[in-house]
Amino acid sequence: MKTMLRSALPTTGALSPAGQIIRVVMGILLLTASAKVQVPFWPVPMTLQVAAVMAISAAFGMRLGSATVIGYMVAGAVGLPVFAGTPEKGIGLAYMMGGTGGYLLGFVVAAAIVGWVADNLRKLFLVPAMLAGLVAIYALGLGWLAQFVPADKVLVYGFSPFIVGDLVKIALAAVIVIGLPTGLMQKIRGSQADA
Repeated sequence: MKTMLRSALPTTGALSPAGQIIRVVMGILLLTASAKVQVPFWPVPMTLQVAAVMAISAAFGMRLGSATVIGYMVAGAVGLPVFAGTPEKGIGLAYMMGGTGGYLLGFVVAAAIVGWVADNLRKLFLVPAMLAGLVAIYALGLGWLAQFVPADKVLVYGFSPFIVGDLVKIALAAVIVIGLPTGLMQKIRGSQADA
């Protein structure tokens, strides 16, 4: 049991405040880019936000991963056009309180789940953690969406068009993070001194 609980990813070293801020800002920029890029997919085009949330959380761990996703939410709340469809579909808290608000909250929960597993379990546990994170995203997202659409349309609008793409994104994030060389992961985590 002890070997299962031993972290497969390097533990976060004593990162300087500047190192932490740089990682969080870079993560927010990556999340923003992932929201703006649309990849052709069936049945609807997809953004890469879910993949970015999962990869950042797995690479950074719970503390920095959650801080990054929360920082992304704060940036959006103050009106920066960081979310998918912004500024065209609105910005700030008005956007966050709209139909996709629950999914955004789900990103924070998913970051905590995946980050905790990255900190405490072996790399192969990241795949089920990412699936659990996706369940959290959909549970919060669909629950919130139910306030905006008829009950019989919630799955049609908020689940069916996206689930296949999200599973592909999880597979992509898992392959990237699990495949990272240990030295690079240590650098990302701050286990090695910042340059």
